[in-house]
Amino acid sequence: MTEFNQPLGGNAMPRFGGPGTMMRLPAAATAEGLDVAFVGVPFDIGTSNRSGTRMGPRQIRQESCMVRPYNMATRAAPFDSLQVADIGDVAINTFNIFDSMRIIEEAYDAILAHGAKPLTIGGDHTIPLPILRALHKVHGPVGLIHVDAHADVNEAMFGEPIAHGTPFRRAIEEGLIDPRRMVQIGLRGSGYTAEDFDWAAALGVRVVPAEECWHRSLSPLMAEVRAQLGDGPVYLTFDIDALDPAHAPGTGTPEIGGLTSVQGLEIIRGCRGLNLVGGDCVEVSPPYDPSGNTAITAAFLLFEMLCVMPGVQYRT
Repeated sequence: MTEFNQPLGGNAMPRFGGPGTMMRLPAAATAEGLDVAFVGVPFDIGTSNRSGTRMGPRQIRQESCMVRPYNMATRAAPFDSLQVADIGDVAINTFNIFDSMRIIEEAYDAILAHGAKPLTIGGDHTIPLPILRALHKVHGPVGLIHVDAHADVNEAMFGEPIAHGTPFRRAIEEGLIDPRRMVQIGLRGSGYTAEDFDWAAALGVRVVPAEECWHRSLSPLMAEVRAQLGDGPVYLTFDIDALDPAHAPGTGTPEIGGLTSVQGLEIIRGCRGLNLVGGDCVEVSPPYDPSGNTAITAAFLLFEMLCVMPGVQYRT
């Protein structure tokens, strides 16, 4: 028997049965003893259009039963080298966004106190703000790879400073992110002003619009990203609406002309070698995902994130 937790295999239990955890991994009450913790944040009171992402963690976990433990493309064997479990969901305050920010931050304080790296199942894109606040206490300002259709650097939304369109403006203002070590990939669509994507760029953030990604592999881009971010701590945040709605329709703010699922894989696999201290996949809205394809895609993206976490062994 291996010393590391293993997902429940499809030959031991049919994939439509077994525990409802991420990849049917063992459940844990805390992150104690873990290298990586899958954690759900069922939160969508920061959304501005179609709601439903509060159901994302449950649906992504359900569809994750299809993910097998070895990455046949990269040869990553995360469950042979890291202790991983699903520690359940953060009990957010459904009626108070500011109290939820406190609750999430404190939950991640506890995860990080155990030395575990969080992989978060969202939830809307407000949630990286409290996660980054917790990470800052341990690592200081981090680098950020932000994959998204939207810049999420609004000054406010309906006069509110905290929402899914504001987290990275707040994070930069609070010094949680080093903008010179930040990259935004996949931005596109219409905007409210001609300068919507310029605020972050003026601070040194590299902005890669979706149009620069069309009809090309993103592996060369990720080589440049690795060079830019260097050896310091990096957080990876992946909004599922970065993908074109043809690939991921089940989200609240879809924009045509987006990345392909293959490009999503290239971005995450291109993070191998970075000092990743956590990651998330957010904005899956099951009510708009009747086939489950968006949740399946998110589950595989989270597995790919696990496969590039520091300490993963590769079977050559």
